Amino acid sequence: MQESITSYSPMDGSVVAHRSIASAETITQSLILARVAQAEWSQCPIAERAIVCSAIVDAMLSMKEEIIPELTQQMGRPIRYGAGELAGFKQRASHMIDIASDALAPLHIDSPDGLERRIEREPIGLLFVIAPWNYPYLTAVNSVIPALLAGNAVILKHAPQTLLVGERFQQACDQADLPEGLFTNLVLSHEQADDLLARGAVDRVHFTGSVASGHIVDRASCGVGVGLELGGKDPAYVRADADIAFAAEQLVDGAFFNSGQSCCGIERIYVDETVYSEFVDAFVALTKQYVVGDPMDPETTLGPMISADAAQFVRKQIDEAVADGAQTLIDSAAFGSIDPTSAFVAPQVVVNVNHSMSIMRDESFGPVVGIMSVGGDAEAIRLMNDSEFGLTASIWTAHSEAAQDIGRQVEAGTIFLNRCDYLDPALAWAGVKNSGRGATLSELGYAHLTRPKSYYLRSST
Repeated sequence: MQESITSYSPMDGSVVAHRSIASAETITQSLILARVAQAEWSQCPIAERAIVCSAIVDAMLSMKEEIIPELTQQMGRPIRYGAGELAGFKQRASHMIDIASDALAPLHIDSPDGLERRIEREPIGLLFVIAPWNYPYLTAVNSVIPALLAGNAVILKHAPQTLLVGERFQQACDQADLPEGLFTNLVLSHEQADDLLARGAVDRVHFTGSVASGHIVDRASCGVGVGLELGGKDPAYVRADADIAFAAEQLVDGAFFNSGQSCCGIERIYVDETVYSEFVDAFVALTKQYVVGDPMDPETTLGPMISADAAQFVRKQIDEAVADGAQTLIDSAAFGSIDPTSAFVAPQVVVNVNHSMSIMRDESFGPVVGIMSVGGDAEAIRLMNDSEFGLTASIWTAHSEAAQDIGRQVEAGTIFLNRCDYLDPALAWAGVKNSGRGATLSELGYAHLTRPKSYYLRSST
């Protein structure tokens, strides 16, 4: 078993962090402390939990100046976007804090005199959160803050690439005087994580990551509740009546932000044949405006992918598509000299594609998008559903009723109208097919962090 984990910056391969994995003794003690702390925490009124969770948010935001460059060093996103991640962190946490009292309130059932019936929400106990590197604060907060609000304890295992993020969560919790043991950041190997699940040491796991890793977690979770947010190949459909300039602007951002490394990023676009050329021209023109380079430079808008291997996968997808008849519309040389063995990849737009190609079928998770012409709604729906994934789908049209009708036929957890690549904390974040299981955020997110307990109270005989 590995004894330590090293995080390397995708910018230049330098070491960002080197940490020893937790010892068996540390894990055991963490589990004991978590159970003790949770038993007491579960008896605290929700209003008191909310005060502490708000303090955690404030503590995290107070570290903004250190977190932003640190985040760029860890995962390569341009520094100009670092503040946005923390703003999203605050938005999601604040919303879940605001709705906690109502979402967790007992459900009272109308009953005859002398009888009281209600359903209460009890905490599940100990939540194990396995968080990814691509939006390391945003994805972790989806589970951590709601779990604490619901009266649970949390153990966080952050991705090896973003070890420092887990430490920031611990620091924020400590600064907010969260009871000792209620939240613990642990540096764990994959084997240690699997062992926690296999022996039922936790009550539920929330995993965000690849489909393959998600299936491993699922198999390892013998008797443990599982929430999975996995991959995506999210589609967009541009109808003939769409605002083409607006759709192109928004979809370029949805495809290439964070170097395309977003589970709900746009990876395939279907455009009505009557506006196809207009849309592609607008899309290409905007794509050419990206600045690829040092992510620590405030002028850079596209940094490296997370690793050279990830970048190579995207290059291979593009090359294979071209070999099968596809056409690339972006001259990579326009973005300067890019080492073809590095983690840097210029944004690319590929046309003359079809669903026999990996680029339209398999998750790219990089700055590339395929665009196809379609003959109308029926063909677009068929192609959007022709995927093993189903996280989000985006429809661009001037007619809301048409979009809703299309949305009802599309297999996805979230349907967007004239928007994409966004997470609204008031809505349940969920996927279908190989995009996930369960839900986080919204009032429904609390249902996965609690168990129902029914009361049938007859006061007279």
